[in-house]
Amino acid sequence: MREIVLGTAGHVDHGKTSLVKALTGTDTDRLKEEKARGITIELGFAFLDLPCGHRLGIVDVPGHERFVRNMVAGAAGIDLVALVVAADEGIMPQTREHFEICRLLGVERGMIVITKKDMVEAEWLELVQEEVRDFVQGSFLAEAPMLAVSSISGEGIAAVRETLDQLVAASDFSEAHGPFRLPVDRVFTMKGFGAVVTGTSQAGRIALGDDVLFYPRRVPGKIRGIQVHGREQNEVEAGYRTAINVQGVDKEEIRRGDVLATPGCLEPAFVFDAEFLYLSNNEKKLKHRRRVRVHLGTAEVMGRVSLLEDEDLAPGGEAAVQLLLEEPVSVWPGDHYVVRSYSPVYTIGGGVIRNCAAAKRRRFKEANREIFELYRSGSQEELALFHLRESGSTGLTLQELSVRLGVFGKKTQKLLEKNISARKIIIIEPDKQRMIAGETLTALGAKAEKLLTDFHRENPLKSGLPSEELRRRLARDLSPRLFQILLTELLKQKRVVQEESLIRLASHQVSLAGDAETLRRELGQFYHRAGLSAPTIKETLEAHGKYPAELVRELLAVMVREEELVKVSEDLYYDARALAQLKEKLVAFLQAEGEIDAPRFKNLTGLTRKFSIPLLEYFDRTKVTLRIGDTRKLRSG
Repeated sequence: MREIVLGTAGHVDHGKTSLVKALTGTDTDRLKEEKARGITIELGFAFLDLPCGHRLGIVDVPGHERFVRNMVAGAAGIDLVALVVAADEGIMPQTREHFEICRLLGVERGMIVITKKDMVEAEWLELVQEEVRDFVQGSFLAEAPMLAVSSISGEGIAAVRETLDQLVAASDFSEAHGPFRLPVDRVFTMKGFGAVVTGTSQAGRIALGDDVLFYPRRVPGKIRGIQVHGREQNEVEAGYRTAINVQGVDKEEIRRGDVLATPGCLEPAFVFDAEFLYLSNNEKKLKHRRRVRVHLGTAEVMGRVSLLEDEDLAPGGEAAVQLLLEEPVSVWPGDHYVVRSYSPVYTIGGGVIRNCAAAKRRRFKEANREIFELYRSGSQEELALFHLRESGSTGLTLQELSVRLGVFGKKTQKLLEKNISARKIIIIEPDKQRMIAGETLTALGAKAEKLLTDFHRENPLKSGLPSEELRRRLARDLSPRLFQILLTELLKQKRVVQEESLIRLASHQVSLAGDAETLRRELGQFYHRAGLSAPTIKETLEAHGKYPAELVRELLAVMVREEELVKVSEDLYYDARALAQLKEKLVAFLQAEGEIDAPRFKNLTGLTRKFSIPLLEYFDRTKVTLRIGDTRKLRSG
């Protein structure tokens, strides 16, 4: 059963760390600098055992504006938030920023804690409480419990524990099954153990000895140890604050922002389709391709916001965007993100990732609106078809499609079954479970017919296009396996005909113009008169010099395909009837004499070596004769 994680939020020096210490007895400020300065710089962690029987994990975040990036890393994966406001100061800049970050990250429940009540009069406390209620009006904290406490005297702390107990007891404890995923928020080394990472597990389950990868760089490792709140565990599931000792990887190979995950469940990417909310407290419009800081999980990367439908976006506006990152990040669809300005640094917006491996989109296209509408309201089956269509003829493996859907294992296979049966999805590599959309195969078939139509129009004397050339023209990266599936489909539907290595439309017939028809008759007579003393190509071209040489060569190829001539060598063509008569004569001789050599073949035919040697080699090649040393015998069978 998953654990519930509470995160603090609020301005610097408003008492977040003191509140956690009063609740748990744990001082989450562990760094010397934190002790010296009296402020939280890095993330702090604690836990609280509640009367309902659950252990609440707590992430204490820094409140200073210089460390908001650390706060965002800590807020990734929290279930509840405690918005902390000091009674002597009320709403302050980081109160607002932390609150907006929680909203953008999809936090939906929590409580409000007014600290330092012992430092103000009752009337002032009421004014602050009223100010906070107005501030959260219309938000996920609008109806949240609000409690006033003094972490020094302990007043109100028991009520906070009781409220947390009620919130946790009412939580959804169902585990997010599937691959394990933990965004790394700390990396350190323990002597004798090696690299250790911490974070909040977001999905799945992992156990000692399991193999893992650190994304986006795919650094491999093996789970050597697991701790949850200081206790050794054999396995851990979603929702737990976790420390994991990883074998086979050095501390220098890992950094905050990496994701420790089950191998194959993520893909590094630079481009994401996303919904974006530009916060209403921004003073200026957001310009297209503005350079920003994008926070995804515990990662912070530089990037740009590409507005797909506008040149700019007014404060409070929402838009379909592409996030164009300068470094790869690995996420799932449905993950939330936060955007902060480049300089000066403050939170300007955020939203939800819709496509974690998107194609670069052209702006101001109607198709973009249709795509984002599909993201919002389409079924998983429809989204699967969409991702396969976008992958084109390359297709996606089952694993790659699972990552794009955020659905894994048998669930993915089940949602594909119907469309595979209906041939809306075509399996092209069963061993790798690679598939394409049926629409892609249909489009390839139409393109093949168009290519062949154009080829026949431009080359009326050629029987067809070589199959390998057709494959290359269809798509530069079209796999031989997919091409064979396409060709089989077109042959079965009798849309094309294959003759050896040539492919032609079923409706195509070689048609000759008047001059070509005349030349063909002349060539036929020319080779018939020559008999077995065939002219060379050069002699043929010279004898028909009034015609273009290319036309002569093309007609010779047509006459070979239609079996009027026989190509014996690159330089010699023979009249088919004369060659058939010679074959009969040779077979009869071998049946009578048993064997023949080159001199006897010359005597038999009356031909010089110029013709006899190519002809003997032709009969070897066509399996009429079998050469043994310098002699030839009749090939049996």
